[in-house]
Amino acid sequence: MLESYIPIYGTIVVGAVFGIVMIKLHEWLGPRRANKEKASAYESGMEPVSSVKERHTVKFYLVAMLFILFDIEIVFMYPWAIQFKQLGAQALVAMILFMVLLFAGFIYVVKKGALKWD
Repeated sequence: MLESYIPIYGTIVVGAVFGIVMIKLHEWLGPRRANKEKASAYESGMEPVSSVKERHTVKFYLVAMLFILFDIEIVFMYPWAIQFKQLGAQALVAMILFMVLLFAGFIYVVKKGALKWD
């Protein structure tokens, strides 16, 4: 039973070792030419308008969490869509209920003004 997992463990070990070796090679052999321009903040070619270490507002984190919340719905919809014909009517009803609840949550977020940036 556990023998079937050996290729997976081997792949994980090889990937981890390869990653560590590449990082260490870069540290040992890579160029070390630091200058003021490389250390400066990049703002799409424009001068930064504020400090790099400035804290983000709570609104920024709220929008990020909402993006993750509504983006994860695809994780649930994709396997359902792949197996749609085999799942039957019960799965269709479950997905419709899921989408209705998701849409209700989206309407709630919009009504609360969580997506307004002003």
